Amino acid sequence: MPVELSPGNDPEAKLTAGLSSSISLFGNNGGITGGITLDKKNTDLLEPIEGLSNLYQAAETLLEQISNVVLGKQEVVKLCLTALFAGEHILLEDVPGVGKTLLGKAMARAVVGDFSRIQFTPDLLPSDITGSSVYNSKTNEFVFNKGPIFSNFVLADEINRAPPRTQSALLEVMSDTQVSADGHTWTLPPPFMVIATQNPYEFEGTYALPESQLDRFLMRLSVGYPDRQFESDILTNHRQGAPVDRMAPVCAPGTISNIQTSVREVKVDSSISTYMMDVVNHTRFSDIFNVGVSTRGALAWYRAVQAVAFLDRRDFAIPDDAKDLATKVLSHRVQLSESGSHARKAEMEAALINVINQVPLPS
Repeated sequence: MPVELSPGNDPEAKLTAGLSSSISLFGNNGGITGGITLDKKNTDLLEPIEGLSNLYQAAETLLEQISNVVLGKQEVVKLCLTALFAGEHILLEDVPGVGKTLLGKAMARAVVGDFSRIQFTPDLLPSDITGSSVYNSKTNEFVFNKGPIFSNFVLADEINRAPPRTQSALLEVMSDTQVSADGHTWTLPPPFMVIATQNPYEFEGTYALPESQLDRFLMRLSVGYPDRQFESDILTNHRQGAPVDRMAPVCAPGTISNIQTSVREVKVDSSISTYMMDVVNHTRFSDIFNVGVSTRGALAWYRAVQAVAFLDRRDFAIPDDAKDLATKVLSHRVQLSESGSHARKAEMEAALINVINQVPLPS
């Protein structure tokens, strides 16, 4: 029997249908938390921004808006926006309670788009993420109900608490921005970004992410504890509730798409590309590593260099862009000869810095 699409779970339909009165920024798919509404008088935010100078300003406004909620972590916020503008995904790894989920929610709420939060647990099934077909007795047909993955921003909370079978449900969508189920393939509307959080492996009840999935994240970042003064400000700001619930969106999904297009036009000199390939080849042939950086990893590094140059209002990359991003983009893509994939993040970064220092930076 044919499979029909349930229109109630179509992100584009939900966004368009609400224009007559108010626009719901977050739909009601399974796993979604919270939501705010945008009054009709503010629907001009749905119009994509064009022009390079305007796009630069939109990127700065995003950075400022999110940093006002995630206090004291502007560098981490900038790196997350780097991933968004590069069309990639981000993995936030740290101890519980330091703001990983807050950062993911703030990024999603700053953009007028659909936002889903999936709480990963040991009993979560792949169909809970992608969706499943339900038999409709009235039409004698199966109807596919889209899962929470059909959103612009997906917060995969504590992703390493689910078993590998469930984690693998994200592989196709993170790589190709599409979902295949019941013999059909659905393409997700842009922009699409997975913001995953995970606790360190030493914590009870966690499963190490497979290398194939780690390779699909642009960066693995640690949020860290805030400085004492910022933490005092956090206590004050949360006195009347979470500031993220009062965030106003600052741009439309089309603006993010235009930024991503502009990012790909950022010029990267051949000397910088040569430097990057030298570092990549060193990881592949060094005795320090069992597994070096993949071709996907090299391309992700290149995109990150373009994105961070854009965030700095430049249409060209500089050598320091590549060097500064190297450990952040590459450290989770290599395996140490002695410790393998279970090496700590600090160990991998230290080994990678050792290799990077052996490659001369172009002048």
